Amino acid sequence: MRQLIDISAPLQTGIASDPPGLRPEIDYYTHADTAGDLLAFFPGATREDLPDGEGWAYEWVRATTHNGTHLDAPYHYSATMNGGARAATIDEVPLEWCLQPAVKLDFRHFADGYVVTAADVEAELRRIDHELAPLEIVVVNTAAGARYGEENYVSSGCGMGREATLYLLERGVRLTGTDAWSWDAPFVHTADRYAQDHDASVIWEGHRVGREIGYCHLEKLHGLDQLPATGFDISCFPVKIAAASAGWTRAVAILNGG
Repeated sequence: MRQLIDISAPLQTGIASDPPGLRPEIDYYTHADTAGDLLAFFPGATREDLPDGEGWAYEWVRATTHNGTHLDAPYHYSATMNGGARAATIDEVPLEWCLQPAVKLDFRHFADGYVVTAADVEAELRRIDHELAPLEIVVVNTAAGARYGEENYVSSGCGMGREATLYLLERGVRLTGTDAWSWDAPFVHTADRYAQDHDASVIWEGHRVGREIGYCHLEKLHGLDQLPATGFDISCFPVKIAAASAGWTRAVAILNGG
């Protein structure tokens, strides 16, 4: 029987889901707060005309397109992709990329800030006895997944380096994902690497691969520890925001059990 597993983190205010200054804010308006707003559409009506005197509930949200679980478009990484073509925005991402068989790589044992290599990806694929197929979605379970909302979340987990990302894309993968704040290693650790020899190539190295081969990735996935290594699909259609660099998504894993 088919099983659906929610692998999305909630868009939530008041938790350390993003760096300071980039966190979402949500104002909640209750039925009691808004009765007057509803009555304004109906001259002469009073609160007594409304069941229990209630208006409608709604929320005002101040957020970036990169808050909560979201899908990054190639445009997020650069103005160009595929060696010079205009980078696709989120409303241009092929829908077939967003519903495909998926594979989970378990990298929870890697230290915070570790940069995953192509050899690491190969070793994990051997461990789970899987050969990648074009358009498969590859998600990475890191140590950050268990720390969502905690003060050290943004600095937690390993990151996917340039060669690991290229390894996936050269085999036809076009959509990847992580439960960490970023596909790359946390910036605080990358900053330490950069300080050693000022090698600018380490800055956002996994993302920047999209300049060569356009691809998307999910960030802030949740609950990847619930998933098997293979045998499931992922659905992650993004909200269609015109000309945007990302779109929020309710990512769901679909297990096709017997």
